[in-house]
Amino acid sequence: MQLKLERPIAFFDLETTGTNTSSDRIIEYSILKIHPNGKQESRTERLNPEMPIPPEVTAVHGIS
Repeated sequence: MQLKLERPIAFFDLETTGTNTSSDRIIEYSILKIHPNGKQESRTERLNPEMPIPPEVTAVHGIS
């Protein structure tokens, strides 16, 4: 699929300790930025959630 961009576009992905927005934390984020000329930039960073990661969540994204 070819994107016809006039401006850069960015895609974000989050991995978390669960789905409760009031108590769960972000473990990892990734950003992919695509420029109109096709150049791509990406960044991924892991964060310390400062709480245990439940086994059922680790089974989904593989982060422990």
